[in-house]
Amino acid sequence: MKIQFKYAGEALILAIGLFLAGGAIKNGIVQFKEMDRTVTAKGLSEKEVKADKVTWPLKFKELGNDPADLYETIAKDTRIIVEFLKANGISDEEISQAPPIMVDQQANMSYSSETVRYRYKANCVVTVVSKNVDLVRKLVTKQAELMRHGVTIIGNEYDDTGDVSYEFTGLNNIKPEMIAEATKNARKTAERFAEDSDSKLGKIRTADQGQFSIENRDQNTPWLKNVRVVTTVVYYLKD
Repeated sequence: MKIQFKYAGEALILAIGLFLAGGAIKNGIVQFKEMDRTVTAKGLSEKEVKADKVTWPLKFKELGNDPADLYETIAKDTRIIVEFLKANGISDEEISQAPPIMVDQQANMSYSSETVRYRYKANCVVTVVSKNVDLVRKLVTKQAELMRHGVTIIGNEYDDTGDVSYEFTGLNNIKPEMIAEATKNARKTAERFAEDSDSKLGKIRTADQGQFSIENRDQNTPWLKNVRVVTTVVYYLKD
């Protein structure tokens, strides 16, 4: 009987311990959930900016049967284009010339019975890279003047802007302002949610800046860019 009483006492102690441990675990879960009461809010910031860099490839091609004569024609056309650019305010540093790409059209027709009038075709390009976007835009509309000198610039017939590309390189200058605005907008959204749920907004738990995107405002004005960033912020909620 004494042995049984001994084991009964130990069982009672174990039961009490399990009960207390269970209560502690339960309280711990409740406290964790209360601490984990959060709201996730997204804040948007958008800004329209003007491109500050432009790349304008002036492409042309020439045909011929004599390589020496063809190279002379290419040199003449290139000189006309460069003179046109410099006369309209483009500097030497903004102009680059790529070597012509020669194509032997007769060699390409070796497995065909067709004949070609000109054996050689040369694809050429003079490229302007400039920070003076407004100036280059004006010159793009005046490039038809080169036809008076026998030079025809070829481009994309399905796109009025041709192969001209515009970039905005000043993102780092506007990043802090846009991040601050996006974060402010996220907080406004979170505060509205907290108010609707009879809670108060606490400290920030986590924040994700998100990726900046730079896109054309529309397809007709590629020199105008839309910069966008979405910030995701997780706030604690409190009663």
